[in-house]
Amino acid sequence: MACSKIFSGDLPEITSEIIEHLRNDFSTLYSCILVNRLLCRTAIPLLWENPFSIPTQNCHFIEIYLHYLNESDKTKLDEIGFNNNLIPSNPLFNYPNFIKCLNTFRMVFFIEKWTVRAISTYKKTNNSYPYSSAINFKKFSKLIYSSLFNIFINNEVQLNNFETEIITDKNFEFFENVIEIILQNPNFIYNIKNLKLHIICNISDVNLSKINSFLTFISSNCNNISSLYLRFQNMFIKTFSHIINSQQNLQKISFSCNIVPLHLLLSLKNSNYSNTLKTIVFYSVDFKNTINLTEVFEQLNVLESIHILYCHSLNSIFVQQIINLSKPFKLKSLFASEVFHIESFQLLLQKSGDYLENIGFESLTNSNELLLLITTYCTKISIFELRGLDNQNTLSALNLIKNVSLNLTCLFIDNYSNYDDLSSIILRNLGKILPSRLEYLNLSFKIKLDDFKIFLKDSQNIFIKRLLIRNRMFKERVNILPYIKEYIMKNRRVEYLAIDEILNTDKKELFSLKDEVKEFGLYNIKVQSYDNLNICCYKYIRDI
Repeated sequence: MACSKIFSGDLPEITSEIIEHLRNDFSTLYSCILVNRLLCRTAIPLLWENPFSIPTQNCHFIEIYLHYLNESDKTKLDEIGFNNNLIPSNPLFNYPNFIKCLNTFRMVFFIEKWTVRAISTYKKTNNSYPYSSAINFKKFSKLIYSSLFNIFINNEVQLNNFETEIITDKNFEFFENVIEIILQNPNFIYNIKNLKLHIICNISDVNLSKINSFLTFISSNCNNISSLYLRFQNMFIKTFSHIINSQQNLQKISFSCNIVPLHLLLSLKNSNYSNTLKTIVFYSVDFKNTINLTEVFEQLNVLESIHILYCHSLNSIFVQQIINLSKPFKLKSLFASEVFHIESFQLLLQKSGDYLENIGFESLTNSNELLLLITTYCTKISIFELRGLDNQNTLSALNLIKNVSLNLTCLFIDNYSNYDDLSSIILRNLGKILPSRLEYLNLSFKIKLDDFKIFLKDSQNIFIKRLLIRNRMFKERVNILPYIKEYIMKNRRVEYLAIDEILNTDKKELFSLKDEVKEFGLYNIKVQSYDNLNICCYKYIRDI
């Protein structure tokens, strides 16, 4: 197909398709805009559809947005002495028109970061600049925040993704300023397909009314949401139920709260969802006293996957409701923070083991039987997270990795104990059983050089897209970098690399060694910080 388009002269279309595959590769997209006009016109919309998600030091994109200020907001900024020289003139594109995704929490973060820089720049030339105190800093930031909303709305932006996170009082103070703007301009979020509502801060009765008016507006105007994420307090249960019941094409819903109320779960029985809802995610939910699961799941005819992430009360009462279902329970992800009762766990795997692809445990201490059950019932494991191994289950864990290697793509092993033997056993055996390609490998434990060299030799034919190593040292520093260069860098066996060394309270990262980063770059290996490259399984699964 691609070749036929090239030979037919349809270069712009094939270029667009290629660039689309680079959507999240920001460095490559930035390079594309420097090549020629065609690539520039194709890459710019992708870079500007979700600008508040892209890591940046100077937040220069905010200044570009301010070029589109209306006269009223320009006057307000002039009144506080804002330096208009910071605003570029004659931008090449209508940048506000490209935005498709907006997260209010990250928006505040970037605005405050940019405001610090803007004030610092202006104070260098004007010592009397009035907006350096904390209270005025907030006032200035809030004005920029509301001005950006006005810019987006005046440019007739229609968002696809909207995420509202009100976690602190400050989050609410910012969002309060734009609630009325949104209510008066329903087209701004009318067509959203992905909605995230994360509201957990303490809110007064007056402010509660404002939040409820916004939520009621969503239930009345935004009825074609396909993906809905809810994290909330009990005071919002009624309005959240209205939002759920108002949807016509809901395909995915995520609950992130202590307890999912009965009538909120029963909302999923709505006939609108029986043939649309495909994915349900439960995160940190306590299933205690939840007795209607069978009733709910029996009504969902096209459900493809259920994800249970670090939930509580996964006991015999919960499991019994699952095995009572007359239809399959397609449990795709199971990450546990509690130790399962073995008999209940076996019943759950007998019902759902064939569907399970992503699994993890915060602690596997004294859980050898659990690993043996997974080995017996689960053959399609793709993402595997192992924490808290001990002398009794390490070999069972390795055997399980070997059994699922055909489908394994992401593996995380964290041995935070002081047992040297465990790390040695893992490193001396792991390289032999890994698949020929991994998307993600994260190893976190105390490393002995001899063991590490064996692992590198055994795995030298394996390509790992993202490799993370956290070396926990307890007495003396162990330098693994020469071995990394010899066995990984020179053979170009990884695409992304992060190495984090911890000795007592001292922490050292490869990412901070600029000369080393450049050397790895010569082999097309991108060195990143450990935290940036680290995958949080919950967020990863939530976003797929």
